[in-house]
Amino acid sequence: MRKISLFIAMSLDGYIADSKGGVDWLKGQGSENENIDVYSEFVKNIDTILMGWNTYHQIVTELSPEEWVYSDFTTYVITHNDPISSDKIRFKNMNPVDLVKQLKEENGKDIWICGGANLVQQFVNRDFIDCYYITVIPTLLGSGIRLFENAKHEIKLRLLYTQSYNGMVDLVYGRR
Repeated sequence: MRKISLFIAMSLDGYIADSKGGVDWLKGQGSENENIDVYSEFVKNIDTILMGWNTYHQIVTELSPEEWVYSDFTTYVITHNDPISSDKIRFKNMNPVDLVKQLKEENGKDIWICGGANLVQQFVNRDFIDCYYITVIPTLLGSGIRLFENAKHEIKLRLLYTQSYNGMVDLVYGRR
């Protein structure tokens, strides 16, 4: 069965965006030459992405307005808006947990929960995430959008892997 993975970065104090929703702080402490391409390794086992409307909107208007950076995947955007879907970007006005239940039954590679925080929290509250890939950025934001906010119950995890580079730390956890 397909696994559900969260792959996301957060500040050292647990935020995925600053108080204005910005993510320009998502970088290490030194030069780009010190970075490791964790993303390319992660997406080898992914063919489906799930994200909320705000994440989608930030990508297409701010982070990569010229091209859809996830063209190699089928992306589902959870939204109450009603844009026209394409073959690669499908807009869904439905419960994201129900959508993932359907997708898990289909053939394919694993599913990536890309963000934002509200969507992530829905999966955390249902204990639906199999693997947590979290990159901790060496920045203290002090406020903003928290990654894990108001969890309904404890979820015990097992540390599977760590690595550090350019001041950042990758943490990979699986459910116990």
